[in-house]
Amino acid sequence: MRVDGVPMRTVWWAGRGRVRMINQPLLPHRFEVVDMPDYHATAEAIRSMVVRGAGAIGATGALGMAQAAVEAPEKDFHAFIAQAASELRGTRPTAQNLFYGINTVLAAIEREGAAINQAREAAIAAANAVCDDDAACCERIGEFGAPLLADRRRVNTHCNAGWLAFVDWGSALSPVYRAHRDGVKLFVYVDETRPRQQGSQLTAWELGQEGVDHAIIADNATGHYLKAGAIDVVIVGSDRIAANGDVANKIGTYSSALAARANGVPFYVAAPTTTIATHTPTGDDIPIEERSDEELLYAWGWSDDGHFIRVRTSPSNSRGKNPAFDVTPAALITGIITEKGIVPATPEGIASVAR
Repeated sequence: MRVDGVPMRTVWWAGRGRVRMINQPLLPHRFEVVDMPDYHATAEAIRSMVVRGAGAIGATGALGMAQAAVEAPEKDFHAFIAQAASELRGTRPTAQNLFYGINTVLAAIEREGAAINQAREAAIAAANAVCDDDAACCERIGEFGAPLLADRRRVNTHCNAGWLAFVDWGSALSPVYRAHRDGVKLFVYVDETRPRQQGSQLTAWELGQEGVDHAIIADNATGHYLKAGAIDVVIVGSDRIAANGDVANKIGTYSSALAARANGVPFYVAAPTTTIATHTPTGDDIPIEERSDEELLYAWGWSDDGHFIRVRTSPSNSRGKNPAFDVTPAALITGIITEKGIVPATPEGIASVAR
């Protein structure tokens, strides 16, 4: 990741029990790094989407568990750890990476048994390893995906599956960044991604930092540009991949997949294998997070006098329904780009790369 040309990560262990992360809701208007002093604050950062994106919340969940290991009293160490794991798991129900990160650190703690000091050290080491693995996997996704863009240079993406959604590089945008750094001239159509605008606020900001040519489009314009022949390939991320190849991603992904299929445009999903949930048989078994309807009824933004404010954009007596994700059936997916290669969205393809 480059912020004003300076390399950095989305979230990291800052020492002395602190987790540091980019404050994503302030982007693109203000860049800020914030400290989470304890695991409760880290859990709230996941819940309130100060940090968001599959890999990033997986890494943050792991770091939160490391914080809990540092904070836990010796007398009730394992009970404290169990409570922390429960609290962190409850923050976002859909993203598989969150559970992977938490469980990886839990396993490291449990291997140490009653050796509390060693368990604390093991938790920190395991959390840092989750972060490093996430960044390395995403870089490999870019290496496998970039050749797809050699002759498909007009790319569409939905939501944010770039640097900010992972520890580094991203999933759906990693092939874009790799190809761009290799000298391929690309153009990215960025879905705004309502209601939280992760495309217009985060993806567009990232692409601008990297110098990739792009334009923000309304979510409802994606089908128009696909039908007009203006888009050569669609690449999206994922928050959970079922054993049969069905994929959960940000709400609106399914519509894009349908439009891509109708117009003969390849539709790829990019995700590290930590996103695969072999215990989830099909997309019908993926829990879909329902977020507050206030995300639909109100909008946040910067006023002309420099204040970050909320305004109501809907009738005062209206209410909303706000599923955060939808499921794209495997039959609509051209392939899944992982750190182990590109595989078909089939049970056999998923099994060949699953951890």
